[in-house]
Amino acid sequence: MPKGEGKVISQNKKANHDYSIEQTYETGMVLQGTEIKSLRAGRANLKDSFARVQNGEVFLHNLHISPYEQGNRYNHEPLRTRKLLLHRKQINQLIGLTKEEGYTLVPLKIYLKNGYAKLLIGLGKGKKKYDKREDLKKKEAKRDIERAFRERQKE
Repeated sequence: MPKGEGKVISQNKKANHDYSIEQTYETGMVLQGTEIKSLRAGRANLKDSFARVQNGEVFLHNLHISPYEQGNRYNHEPLRTRKLLLHRKQINQLIGLTKEEGYTLVPLKIYLKNGYAKLLIGLGKGKKKYDKREDLKKKEAKRDIERAFRERQKE
């Protein structure tokens, strides 16, 4: 977790299973008033969302932020495209990296930091089926080792 990170609102747990994340970027998001209130209530879903570089800017697609209950007519569209805030240097770097075959921008988690909603995006390369199976085997082996270690400490 980056230093000073606050409350985690939503995490994309499938991201590490489906992609090997090589780099991460902390971004801000352009939100409407009712969206931030809904986020603070923890009503967001990162499933099926993705980021894309368009016209020199980075946009987040398919992020579902539920409408705010007290928002009435000022409520937002739940699945609207949202602009991500990055430095120009980072955007230029992402443009070059995402043009390479197999790389994509994957939203990893949304969290609140100093009152602002932040999104952690990762530059990921899609895993093949055999890579996923290998990762599961490693994870199970690590779990078994930790379990054996804990049992040994009890004795």
